[in-house]
Amino acid sequence: MEPERTVHYADSGGLQIAYEVIGDGPLDIVLGFDTGGNIDVIHELPDGDRLLRRLGEFGRLIHVDLRGAGLSDPIEDLPTLEDWVDDVRAVLAAVGSERAALVGNGSAAQLFMLFAAMHPNQTAALVTVNGYARMRRADDYPWGQPPGYVAASMQAIADNWGTGAVLGFTNPGIFGQGPRVQNWFARLERASATPRHAAVRQRLALELDVRDVLSTIDVPTLVIQSRDNDYVRRGHAQYLVDHIAGAHYFELPVADHVPFALDVDLITDAIQEFLTGTTRRADTDRALKTVAFTDIVDSTRRAAELGDRSWRGLLEMHESVARREVELARGRLIKFTGDGLMATFDGPARAVQCVQMIGELLAPDLSIRAGVHTGEVELIGDDIGGIAVHVAARIAALASAGEVLTSSTVRDLVAGSGIVFEDRGEQSLKGVPEPWRVFAATT
Repeated sequence: MEPERTVHYADSGGLQIAYEVIGDGPLDIVLGFDTGGNIDVIHELPDGDRLLRRLGEFGRLIHVDLRGAGLSDPIEDLPTLEDWVDDVRAVLAAVGSERAALVGNGSAAQLFMLFAAMHPNQTAALVTVNGYARMRRADDYPWGQPPGYVAASMQAIADNWGTGAVLGFTNPGIFGQGPRVQNWFARLERASATPRHAAVRQRLALELDVRDVLSTIDVPTLVIQSRDNDYVRRGHAQYLVDHIAGAHYFELPVADHVPFALDVDLITDAIQEFLTGTTRRADTDRALKTVAFTDIVDSTRRAAELGDRSWRGLLEMHESVARREVELARGRLIKFTGDGLMATFDGPARAVQCVQMIGELLAPDLSIRAGVHTGEVELIGDDIGGIAVHVAARIAALASAGEVLTSSTVRDLVAGSGIVFEDRGEQSLKGVPEPWRVFAATT
């Protein structure tokens, strides 16, 4: 009997995120595709339909059209990865799932890697299919696309999106099977996004870099790679295997990029064997968080000038503003530190924008400085600890009045947020073994 298929929409911050549910197995599996997806159209290709239904045979498949693609709301501006993480959480909440295995292709793999690091207790396992931590080449990342690729990619989308040629380029094996498949790819491109919206999504994929979070992923991980894939080369997969603890590698002897263009039986057998062989992992006491510290500048001098009563009034105003803004940013206020605060956030963009807003609302009565860093923290009851906390605190101590300083990790993770960064160079942080590159965040 074929698993039942349904389609629904989840609300995520005012956007509607489309998803379908196939099957009712004991394991929840969230599936997301790279640029170019549509829940309905993928079923029109026999191998696409078979891939989805095979996954629905051994789990409850939750197939998501990520924001900006397919049946989900389009996007006009570059979202942040944390926005997409929120979308996945909204879908999981809508289907009543507390824990799921994540299967991500291409740029969706970036999203799912960040999700697994941020929310390990909601992640049963992670599978990347031709995934990558970073798309563009760097001195220490030679597998990425060269500098001229960004402009060439944007031009290719502008000129060819809707003809099937863009997806055909990344999937030469299946695209070469003839007009029927080529026409289907053309339909999938048109159904997934307009050329302008496709360019927005592709630009985000080209700008994001999640290398800094890989070491914090602590869930069973399978890295699947097409051996002859020229779009996402094998070095990307090897980097993931080398930097995600305990990751397993599985290679397919093909060149195509998307899962439904691969050997469906081979890839689904590999995923099934990996996922059904895992056991429920104990709740973690560590998680990836963005840590923010703020500090009132010259607090001792101001207190002496104003007197106890007036100073207490300003501190109460500070605490009231801070509590409200952290709550609005969906953060968690860990504690007040006398003349400042420590808070955690699921996403770095919200953390930076939150402390910026606190500073704006308190001026000119109070001037604050802030530091923001994303890293793995220890969860100690209602408190947090670990090197990431020390890094954030030391970065905050470097800031001048009215300034928000961040680590390079934060800068790398907030592409598309509209936050502008000024490089302040490498800084030695007291009590932290290695120097960190520090940036000043502005809007």
